[in-house]
Amino acid sequence: MADQFAVVVNDEEQYSIWASDQEPPAGWRRTGFTGAKDDCLAHIDTVWTDMRPRSLREAMGE
Repeated sequence: MADQFAVVVNDEEQYSIWASDQEPPAGWRRTGFTGAKDDCLAHIDTVWTDMRPRSLREAMGE
C-alpha cells in the first residue's frame, strides 16, 4: 500500500518512515509501528525525544 508507512530505526537510534510494502534500506529495521504518514510521524515525535545519535550520547556519558 503506497499510503501506508512503517517506522524504521537505525543502530544510532535515529527514526524515519519507509513505505510499508518495501523492505527498509540496509542498516534500518522496522520498529513494529505502521500506519498513515501523519500517524507514523506523530509516533516518531513521541518516541524520539533525544535527536542526538546514540554514539554521541554514549560518548557524552549519558
